[in-house]
Amino acid sequence: MKWFTLEHVLITSYLGILLTLAVYGFHRSMLVFLYYRNRKRVPKAQGQFVDLPVVTVQLPLFNEMYVAQRLLDAVANIHYPRNCFEIQVLDDSTDETQEICRKKVAELAETGIDIKYIHRVDRTGFKAGALANGLKTSRGEFVLVFDADFVPSADILDQTIHYFTDSKVGMVQVRWDHINRDYSMLTEMQAMMLDGHFVIEHTARHRAGRFFNFNGTAGIWRRSTIDDAGGWSHDTLTEDMDLSYRAQLKGWQFVYLKDVVSPAELPVEMNSFKSQQFRWAKGSIQVARKLLPTIFRARVPFGVKLEAFFHLTNNFAYPLLLLLSVLLLPNLLVRTHHGWREVVLIDLPLFFGTTLSIASFYITSQREIQRDWRRTLKRLPLMMSLGIGLCINQTRAVVEAMIGSSSGEFIRTPKHGVVRRFEGWTAKRYRAAKTIIPYVEVLFAVYFAVAVFVAMQAGHYVSMPFLLLFFMGFAYVGVLSLHQSR
Repeated sequence: MKWFTLEHVLITSYLGILLTLAVYGFHRSMLVFLYYRNRKRVPKAQGQFVDLPVVTVQLPLFNEMYVAQRLLDAVANIHYPRNCFEIQVLDDSTDETQEICRKKVAELAETGIDIKYIHRVDRTGFKAGALANGLKTSRGEFVLVFDADFVPSADILDQTIHYFTDSKVGMVQVRWDHINRDYSMLTEMQAMMLDGHFVIEHTARHRAGRFFNFNGTAGIWRRSTIDDAGGWSHDTLTEDMDLSYRAQLKGWQFVYLKDVVSPAELPVEMNSFKSQQFRWAKGSIQVARKLLPTIFRARVPFGVKLEAFFHLTNNFAYPLLLLLSVLLLPNLLVRTHHGWREVVLIDLPLFFGTTLSIASFYITSQREIQRDWRRTLKRLPLMMSLGIGLCINQTRAVVEAMIGSSSGEFIRTPKHGVVRRFEGWTAKRYRAAKTIIPYVEVLFAVYFAVAVFVAMQAGHYVSMPFLLLFFMGFAYVGVLSLHQSR
């Protein structure tokens, strides 16, 4: 019965959680392996359209007064025959964005562009509902989607449309770039996180024959693929991921173009960033609940099913990380008699399995897009701390997704049209909603300050880097959230 003492329960739980996190970390290493293994399998278009098909560009908007005009100007400059080009401004706004868009649409229409302003008073289905509503009157055989914070290049269709000469291709996604990467430390960390997703994950999944998802923007769909997969659905917060998996289960092929980029604006405020991450986390778990049973039953290779599982459940790492955070201090207190042998044989392998795999993942992504590796190394500890600091916010998202029966309201990410360092955003109107989460994050920072002190007193110096990562993460996320919310 001695194995059921509090000490053994704490240690077993701690090591079990760390082992599970190490498995998810190992999965990232597998993605890096798949990336390099298939590095030379660069997608190529089967042919060229002789007669270019009609393309509808859909621009779903909701209260985007600072970026709407920039988006419309960029889309209007896309190179494509005007008789085959249609723009739909799908504006559900309730503020001055309406007037800005109406005025700009009228101005562009005078130049001969087929552009329509579609306003809904009832926001049923939120973004998914707006896209579905636009399709009712669209004339395009293909549908290109851009969110409000994007600034598409003029040659975006030149680089993507011809992949659809293959009748099996249902969607083409391009890589996101970041127009305000260097605005602040926060935007730089976000850019590194997204680069890992778009450079390594998407490329590895696509070229290795796994499923991957449309990212809600900067991608072009074959209209018949959307219809065949059942259309846009708003029963999850990530309608893009939901439709992507349904379409690929129907046999449609997706193409990812790593070397074609579409620039976008990153959130410059911590609370806005957290709101965006919350929506993505909650939505992915909702899609996992909805589609994983279907995926497991589907007649697709085991490797596809396994990758889909890790992809859709990846956010479960956040509740595990939160539990690990709670257990770290008690674990330090009860393991006073454990020596270097236990640390070297158990703690260090799991620690490195969890952290080094993640570090190598992001270092690889930055190297592949020619970012300075020395700068990347300097930023890695803070980026990893940021991921840790998000775990309370993301755990709430996962829990809501698991217990909730509905998708909830689609909370947009505030965009301020801020690009250069000297530009301010505090006078801008849009803000993320205030919650008690930042106060909890600050409490966790205090908790880890105590843990650092205890570790020093007990001589657990090997644990210090681990504890400091947690302290930095909760302190940075919590304090910055409270400061900026003022």
